[in-house]
Amino acid sequence: MTESVPEPAATGEGAAERTEEVAAAGTAATAPATAAPVAGPATAPAGAVAPAGAAATATPASPAGPVKRDWRGNRPFWGGLLVTLGGAEILFTLWAPLPVLLHISLVGLAGYLVPSVMLLCGLLILFNPTQRLFYSILAALASLGSWVTSNLGGFVIGMLLGIVGACLTFGWVPDQPLRRGRQRREDRRAARRAGAGTGAGAAGAGAGAGAAGA
Repeated sequence: MTESVPEPAATGEGAAERTEEVAAAGTAATAPATAAPVAGPATAPAGAVAPAGAAATATPASPAGPVKRDWRGNRPFWGGLLVTLGGAEILFTLWAPLPVLLHISLVGLAGYLVPSVMLLCGLLILFNPTQRLFYSILAALASLGSWVTSNLGGFVIGMLLGIVGACLTFGWVPDQPLRRGRQRREDRRAARRAGAGTGAGAAGAGAGAGAAGA
């Protein structure tokens, strides 16, 4: 019979090595995965100068928008102005102190009242054009009445100015197209504004590029 010989027990150094291998394997298994770096936008160096094409595309010129009507185009300007001038001219022809006028009669007071109404209608046409039809009719009646009350309508001149202005106001239509000559002037003005804006943007881009290069 052969007797089984027991294997020799592991030495202290072998057990220590096996323990270190097991600990290293566990640490590698539980370690978190490192995140890949995210590629960010490339930044140009401090001394780099942007090309001229990039500077031009950075500040594009804004296209010229639709022509906006100015303050005069949104109201019957010339009609209101003529009515106002007519009333002022009639009042100028009636230049007299108020005490003398009170001693004359009520007709003398009407001579001042009628052109005052014309003057007020002209100002209301300019600053409140929504009620232009009513103001134009009242201005026309006052202009005709000035023939009797106010030195023949301010020697006919003020009366004619009031009637023509009232007719222009009555026939004025909002949002009507611009006349050909005025449209050309507005187009040239818009082109000059667009050219000035483009030049200012290019100058600002050039100054920024020069500062970066310095």
